[in-house]
Amino acid sequence: MTSARHARDLPRRHRALRTTALVATAVVVFTASAAAAVAQHLRSAVDVADTDQFLDGPRPTPLGTGGPHDGPPTDGFGGRAVNLLVIGTDSRDGENAELAGAVAGMRNDTTMVVHVAADRSRVDVVSIPRDSLVDIPSCKRHDGTRSPALARHQFNDAFSLGAGSDQNLASAAACVIRTVEQDTQVPIDASIVVKMDGVADVVGALGGLKICIPEHMESPKAGHLVLDKGWHRFDGRTAIQFLRARTGTGDGLELGSDLSRITRQQQFIDALSAQLRSEHLLAKPVELLHVLDAVARSLSVSRVLADPRTLAGLAYSLRDLGPSAVEHEMVPVVDAPARADAGRVLWTAAAEPLWARIRADRPLHATPRPAGSGGATSTGHATPPATAPAGKPATCG
Repeated sequence: MTSARHARDLPRRHRALRTTALVATAVVVFTASAAAAVAQHLRSAVDVADTDQFLDGPRPTPLGTGGPHDGPPTDGFGGRAVNLLVIGTDSRDGENAELAGAVAGMRNDTTMVVHVAADRSRVDVVSIPRDSLVDIPSCKRHDGTRSPALARHQFNDAFSLGAGSDQNLASAAACVIRTVEQDTQVPIDASIVVKMDGVADVVGALGGLKICIPEHMESPKAGHLVLDKGWHRFDGRTAIQFLRARTGTGDGLELGSDLSRITRQQQFIDALSAQLRSEHLLAKPVELLHVLDAVARSLSVSRVLADPRTLAGLAYSLRDLGPSAVEHEMVPVVDAPARADAGRVLWTAAAEPLWARIRADRPLHATPRPAGSGGATSTGHATPPATAPAGKPATCG
């Protein structure tokens, strides 16, 4: 059972989302409607990380390509469930260092298992807190070495451990895959790594992102982020600061918890998805291609997703899903009891039934949350709308 603090930080379910994880899911949702026109361009823009070479045994592969260039995309995974691992990396070099400050190494700052049902009737998303203490297996590295196997170690180090001396993105992602597969027994079909600087570029390409802030918040450690209550239009830098904020005051920052940050990340996803799907953007092909290019360049995908038509085909098969068909859950956790593990969490016994449902292709919840029902933020407020409704006065907080 979750501790009182964590129960307050995150409700068991948040309002149903049409998207699954930051910019990566924007591609899954949005590419379906534009794939025929831009697939070739996106293929050259997306970075491909061959994770399979660092993973033992045969790996899942799609049944075929995403369909002909001149027709609607087809689901290359048709007929079976699909598990995608979406990883938001906290790498701090180059442009990322300018955005968030230079820190050695790179880590899986945000990790979500996205399960697409075999009958394409639903999408289940399970967030893994970065501060979880888990067993990390020994991982093959690009530099020819292996990382040590570690017991009861912080989950978000898996990416850095796999990266090795040459900071290889493919071997880093492969180590996260191995860790998730070992600790959950859920087979991963493909991975999508979202780069921090790429998120900023996408927000910039959109001309900013409008988000409601439910109460005044400040986070000195997140680039001196200061946001008053009310509506804000984020530029790329502010978006990264908002997504990274863990400590400070307001909107749950006092708790210094990664769990409350997951709530803010979900709000960001909702706002980003709404803007990407807006009629305003769809009506401007040149602007649309510019945004899609920024989205594609923000990603590093495993080999089975190298052809954007494969991802677009999967998205196309989900085109009729209603908002209640997407469920989100966080791995149930409690505070780690040892003083040396302060700030870290342990998965509870309720985690195994959650993963068992994913393995069996069963819904996360017996009764899906009604569409449009609000959740709660980490401070207990009703979840504010992520974007102002078109044609209606915007309310916030």
